Amino acid sequence: MPRIAQTPPMGWNSRDCFGVSVTEAEVKANADYMAERLKQYGWEYVVVDLGWYAPSASKDDYKLPRIDQLIDDYGRLIPDPVKFPSAADGSGFRPLADYVHSLGLKFGIHIMRGIPWQAVERNTPILGSQSRAADIAQPENLCPWYKGMYGVNMTRDGGQAWYNSLLELYSQWDVDFIKADDLNSWDGGDMTAPYHTDEIEGVHDAIERTGRPIVLSLSPGAALVCNARHLRRNVNMFRISCDFWDDWETLRGQFERCERWAPYAVPGCWPDADMLPFGKIGIRGEVGQPRLTRFTENEQYTLMTLWSIVRSPLMFGGHLPEADPLSIELITNEEVLTVNQASSGGWEVHSDQEQVIWLADAREKSETYLALFNLREEESPVRFDLSGRYEIRDLWRHEDLGIFEGHFAPSIGRHGAGLYRLRENGNLPLF
Repeated sequence: MPRIAQTPPMGWNSRDCFGVSVTEAEVKANADYMAERLKQYGWEYVVVDLGWYAPSASKDDYKLPRIDQLIDDYGRLIPDPVKFPSAADGSGFRPLADYVHSLGLKFGIHIMRGIPWQAVERNTPILGSQSRAADIAQPENLCPWYKGMYGVNMTRDGGQAWYNSLLELYSQWDVDFIKADDLNSWDGGDMTAPYHTDEIEGVHDAIERTGRPIVLSLSPGAALVCNARHLRRNVNMFRISCDFWDDWETLRGQFERCERWAPYAVPGCWPDADMLPFGKIGIRGEVGQPRLTRFTENEQYTLMTLWSIVRSPLMFGGHLPEADPLSIELITNEEVLTVNQASSGGWEVHSDQEQVIWLADAREKSETYLALFNLREEESPVRFDLSGRYEIRDLWRHEDLGIFEGHFAPSIGRHGAGLYRLRENGNLPLF
């Protein structure tokens, strides 16, 4: 699917702040904010996450078996009209998508792998097939943490037709982005899930059949490198970790995963380090109480610097209308966003328990991006040895630091990071 997502997608997702119970009003409020304040920087996707079809879902009960879900005559999940009033009378998400599109933005939804248990129990027909829901369902093939869907047997007549029918509906809704859950391999410690090759291909083929440029994102993770070729052929972005939250040790763990996956990032297919849990999160989210992110200021710079140098997709997780000034500063720094959107070949130069160093190529051959990370518990210099003379610019501070030769060793705060542009000064070779 190389024709879309030529750069890492950037947007907002409802999960970190509203969990499984986001409402239409809340989606619109975030879309309005994005259009007014963020669109000019490249932010464009507005994504409704899990639970839009489950009237009573809350963070306390959505993992229970046989949760109430709304379906149409063909067994397909449809939005709850109480949460999403514009979806009443069979309108689905088309009115909300129209609203988002009217702002110059793009609209996305979260879906779960498989077919709803209600569709199987009622044995609903499958659009475009002589088969019915019970003919393709695998009731024993359940997501480890969401019991509302059964796996689809793609070897049966009607298996591909099921996913074709879903994408036909989503295309009618003018959906631009699909976050497809329980498809990627997943390791949640006490629970694991396999990589669902056949159903991934089923969703991919159904998208291709629509002719609509829909970004396909796989969740959760951690993805396995042995699946890299298959991922590249079938999806536009894929998670490399379990759900990521505002915890320093979890952020430290992302360095190794990003190093492992950086060589596989290509235009059209991006390893995804997960959402940015910045600003106001946990309003009705699954983890913790309503709060501003627990990451310190330095840790937020570290997160955004790492996601930028490895070119991870950027999905803001907080409630944008209540975002703090630091959060907005972090996601509207054009020089930093250029690293995420326009660098190439990022690689880890050095890593130990105290510091990490990354480089990436800039568009100009004479320029290179440098990311320095201080993992220590106190402020400390992070040294990078230079092979010649370089003009160095601090991208976070928008400040030219001067010409350096021999080494560059800025002092960086506890758990902090710096992001710099190095430009050749003279005719010396770069590295």
